[in-house]
Amino acid sequence: MPSASASAGALLRHVRTGRARSRADLVALTGASRNTVSARVDQLIAANLLEEGGRGWSTGGRPPTLLQFNARAGCVLAVDLGVTSVDVAVTDLSARVLATAGHPIDIAVGPEPVLAEVDRLGRLVLEEAGLDTSAVCAVGVGVPGPVEFSTGRPSHPPIMPGWHDHPIPEAFARYDCPVVVDNDVNVMALGEMGVAGSDQDVLVVKVGTGIGCGVVVEGRVYRGAQGSAGDIGHIYVAPPDGRTVICRCGQENCLEAIAGGGALLRDARAAGLPVRTTRDVVELAAQGDGPTLELVRGAGRTIGTVLAALVNFFNPHRIVMTGGVARAGAPLLAGIREAVYGRSMPLAARALEITVSDAPDLSGRLGAALMAIEEFLGEDAVHRALTR
Repeated sequence: MPSASASAGALLRHVRTGRARSRADLVALTGASRNTVSARVDQLIAANLLEEGGRGWSTGGRPPTLLQFNARAGCVLAVDLGVTSVDVAVTDLSARVLATAGHPIDIAVGPEPVLAEVDRLGRLVLEEAGLDTSAVCAVGVGVPGPVEFSTGRPSHPPIMPGWHDHPIPEAFARYDCPVVVDNDVNVMALGEMGVAGSDQDVLVVKVGTGIGCGVVVEGRVYRGAQGSAGDIGHIYVAPPDGRTVICRCGQENCLEAIAGGGALLRDARAAGLPVRTTRDVVELAAQGDGPTLELVRGAGRTIGTVLAALVNFFNPHRIVMTGGVARAGAPLLAGIREAVYGRSMPLAARALEITVSDAPDLSGRLGAALMAIEEFLGEDAVHRALTR
């Protein structure tokens, strides 16, 4: 197999992420010979993955021929499954959304009806985009629970009753392509890194019905030995009022049970606030309602105590908050920052950024698309495709 730095897949990645625009750029980036680079670029052009464009700027000799990634060479399906919603998108190979559809759904009704609806939405978005199943190169799926990444099967997901060990990839057999399934927060983390990627260490924290954390190490999602890294929602915390709360996982005083979306709704109702859903709580906070602001800020402090421990241990460049509760914005951030900056070691927190996602509604679909694209256009996959 060719060396990783100058493999056809690595060259393709350099072009599609914008790091290289010509053969000369690829030679400079990889240190490979011009003949090696040209031969592999020719292979990628023959496979319809790269195209030649116009001429670049001359630095004294013949102007270089520009290369561009052919994002129209196929498409991927991106599935973002939440506890109360489903969204399906079809994107090109640069993760540009061609069509999308979604609506509320209850994940607890079980895998068969939910995945049947995902299949229906998949057909719908393909039809809207003018594509058929043969164009689908890969499928990416995010689910709100622990996933054994190697098999795509959920593992005892607390908020997905009936889903344990369900073979999710088999629901997409009609597409005859790779299917990648991961925890929704890992998928969101990929979405936050974007198409161009990143070389930073980042924590992407989703606060919704549950609480989870995507751990990004030097720009790559870290999943751990079995794929359960980042499940911070079930870390034990001491409630501020000393009470004992049973989490849906069966344990006591998990972070999710004290500061997640369901906990906020429970505490808001107990305080007599006029709310029916977690979204109502978030909207009241956005309107500046005093008691609601204090509830949200308190949840932020509790979440921040856990994040402070992670900051001391992991020392990330930044923390990005996402999910439904994160839409509360400033009051949640205020509580999180208070705890993180107050409890973290000065060196670990000195340059730490804590922000809310710029596009929380899109990061799940974008991340699922990027995960599928990476499966299809990863170095090993490209090498196998070109040597068949």
